Amino acid sequence: MEYNIAQSLLILERTPLILEQMLHGLPNEWILSNEGKDTFSPFDVVGHLIHGEKTDWIDRLEIILSDKPEKTFMPYDRFAQFKDSIGKSMEELLSEFKQLRQRNLKILRSKNLTANDFTKTGNHPALGTVTLKNLLATWTVHDLSHIAQISRVMAKQYKSEVGPWTEYLPILTR
Repeated sequence: MEYNIAQSLLILERTPLILEQMLHGLPNEWILSNEGKDTFSPFDVVGHLIHGEKTDWIDRLEIILSDKPEKTFMPYDRFAQFKDSIGKSMEELLSEFKQLRQRNLKILRSKNLTANDFTKTGNHPALGTVTLKNLLATWTVHDLSHIAQISRVMAKQYKSEVGPWTEYLPILTR
């Protein structure tokens, strides 16, 4: 599928609702489990998404759309949530994510982006030159990737309980 902002918005606006339906009210056994060292639990994923809403997508969009000659993005801290989420509940994180996402989508829509805007570029500290279209497509895929990750992490909590059906459940072996 070719990039289309309207198609992306259909995903970006639903992500907070999907996560709320998946995670709200679940016990810690579901939301705090992960896949091992240096992996994210569902709780961590929501914290990670919050950090992105605060410091990544819109900040980088603004840099790309600016008239400034220097358009290098600040490096993104993929693990900031481990500090930022301390003392918060899943419900607090879900609420914060929903509010931040609503704010960011309002900002995105207010830009009235044109085809020309999607070809404007910025400089990613590790990847080099990226377009606004790349950034917005990545935002969408990032959401979908983390929804899949949450599902995978949660499914693996019953990996030893499904018995011989493991062979029919590739989510348990990836």
